Amino acid sequence: MSISTAPTTVDNAKKLGLTEEEFKRIEQILGRNPNFTELSIFSVMWSEHCSYKNSIKYLKKLPRKGDHLLVEAGEENAGLVDIGGGLACAFKIESHNHPSAIEPYQGAATGVGGIHRDIFTMGARPIAALNSLRFGNIKNKHTQHLVKGVVSGIGDYGNCLGVPTVGGEVYFDDCYNQNILVNAMSIGIVEVGKTVSAISEGPGNPVFIVGSATGKDGIHGATFASADLTEDSADDLPAVQVGDPFQEKLLLEASLEAIETGAIVGMQDMGAAGISCSTSEMSAKGGCGMKIDLSKVPTRQDNMEPFEKLLSESQERMLIVCHKGREKELQAVFDKWDLECELIGEVTDTGRLEFFENGELVADIPAEPLVLGGGAPVYDREFEEPAYYKQLSAFNIQSVPPINDLASTFKKVFSNPVIASKKWVFNQYDSMVRTGTMTTNAASDAATIRLKNSDKALLASTDCNSSYVYADPYIGGMIAVSESARNIVCAGGKPVAITNCLNFGNPYDKNVYWQFVNALKGMGDACIKFKTPVTGGNVSFYNQSVIQDKTVPIYPTPVIGMLGILENPENHMTLDFKSEGDLLFLIGTSRNDINQSVYLKDVIGTKSSPAPHFDLEEEAKLQDYIADGIEKSLFKSVHDVSEGGLLTTVAESCLHGNIGCEIHSQMDIRQDAFLFGESQSRVIVSADASKRDDIFKLASQMDQNISFLGTVGGKALVVDGITISDLNELTISYNHTLPHYLEN
Repeated sequence: MSISTAPTTVDNAKKLGLTEEEFKRIEQILGRNPNFTELSIFSVMWSEHCSYKNSIKYLKKLPRKGDHLLVEAGEENAGLVDIGGGLACAFKIESHNHPSAIEPYQGAATGVGGIHRDIFTMGARPIAALNSLRFGNIKNKHTQHLVKGVVSGIGDYGNCLGVPTVGGEVYFDDCYNQNILVNAMSIGIVEVGKTVSAISEGPGNPVFIVGSATGKDGIHGATFASADLTEDSADDLPAVQVGDPFQEKLLLEASLEAIETGAIVGMQDMGAAGISCSTSEMSAKGGCGMKIDLSKVPTRQDNMEPFEKLLSESQERMLIVCHKGREKELQAVFDKWDLECELIGEVTDTGRLEFFENGELVADIPAEPLVLGGGAPVYDREFEEPAYYKQLSAFNIQSVPPINDLASTFKKVFSNPVIASKKWVFNQYDSMVRTGTMTTNAASDAATIRLKNSDKALLASTDCNSSYVYADPYIGGMIAVSESARNIVCAGGKPVAITNCLNFGNPYDKNVYWQFVNALKGMGDACIKFKTPVTGGNVSFYNQSVIQDKTVPIYPTPVIGMLGILENPENHMTLDFKSEGDLLFLIGTSRNDINQSVYLKDVIGTKSSPAPHFDLEEEAKLQDYIADGIEKSLFKSVHDVSEGGLLTTVAESCLHGNIGCEIHSQMDIRQDAFLFGESQSRVIVSADASKRDDIFKLASQMDQNISFLGTVGGKALVVDGITISDLNELTISYNHTLPHYLEN
């Protein structure tokens, strides 16, 4: 059957985000001119968001093998890790940046829904969620609007779905004023051997679309995510999807029940690019084809064009390939949950995707060339070191005057939006639903999730300081992985694997691509050191804004989502100080380094400086010492030094323990560097006085630098005999910032 249609042109292709070369390549693949529906399919499948055409070369260089991995990166919708006891953990992080910048509530909500579907599509039940959020200046009304919308969207969707949000991070920086980042992570549990693959096999097997009806929301969403934000981006609002968490809850339960029947061959979420993506990826993976009758697709709107049905990113939908003869079993499950389950096609042995509308063939495309690793374009972009990089090294710490008023300086740091309590955000998330979150009296450096019917627990963390990555992508990439691993270790666990969400500007910008290449190199080196292979994730380019003809990229932000295992929950460590008279120790080496610190940038006002000191071998040795010390029950609290420096770390432990402390400065280090510097590989531990000799003995055995820092006690934070803040003032300073801007 031939396709009769008006010819398409290069101009049509360019309007859909394709290049002239790509248009010619499509004509070669088809052996003819594509019609508009076919061109639309190629445009979404070859968009950056779906094809990773500008990043795959360097993604493949990341370590992707490990002892715990059950599938390698890219093989399934999410990473899968063996956690012992016959259980596996599926986990992944993805971005929903551009939709959230345009419509923050729905953008964030559907980001949460989409990442959870990636998990339960594999047969795993989502048990926890985390997120990593980046916003602009909190003083801006627009930023406040975005924060409120994003937080509400995340909270409402996750709370209604019944998956606890157990951790995450929130940053504020002017570079995100227009282009915010909303990265959502999901963690699920499944019995080993009971997962379902996103594959299509068996000619003659029926193909079903299940879940919600298809509407016009989200059309060309993948293309929208693969272009710069401009002042006119609000006109692309139809590219933003609309979510329904109650429908997703039904879909979750129905999907897991349907998997139990054994009637399913393969299943895939309809995320980016909708039916186009799920049919092409499942077919290419199984080496088969599909015939799809689009007129049988349930729709929410009348008179939808074929390309609209194919590209729609309406939420809460799945594509399922069923074993022939077992259709009624599948339909019975979805009928029980009152969900659409419509037979729309069948698997073929042609390797082609044939889409029909009312008996007319409207698109005929080979599946393989549409997908990553098949025939989708792969590019190696040019890159060059940006001019700003060398300028950063001109910073000299001697140009910064000594601290005049320590108490006032500390208050400015501790109340900074990056440092201050995010309770206003977290209180809108249900962290306790399904009772899997381990409840303690205080926080831990990593989120901790109890595994029911297991003697183990999971640990998870999301981390990235984009200022460090901007200052030195290679060092910053290593720090992002290392801090995530350090958080897992400080909580008492062992790092196992990572997922990542790589947020960068336009890959055609040589300076941006230089940041990307070097950040991935740093990430890869750190992953090898900590034996934490990459299980998958998401690349999000084009995170920049065009404002009055000026292009402004975000800071490079490779967010690391790390999974760890707490083999013995008795070793779980929290960060709160425990008892009067406990001793404080600084593990690691302090340096005359205030580079890229909150203190230097926001108190002194110097934005230009190199990345803080970091040495990968030093970091690995520190983590080994902390892990051994926890195993030997030497510590009562453990908290790593990160944003805000040592004094912020101590103050947080005081607040969570509702007890003060007195610490002593190191005389050979500048006071500002010792208290507010953010040089890496440092951890503060508290311990019973009786453990002092054992702590120093272990440090000597492991060649780990350690120093006595002070004593726990009282109701104030005291430095060198001077009271910096009492606990009441500390609480006000820490808790007031976000409510001040977001509740007015």
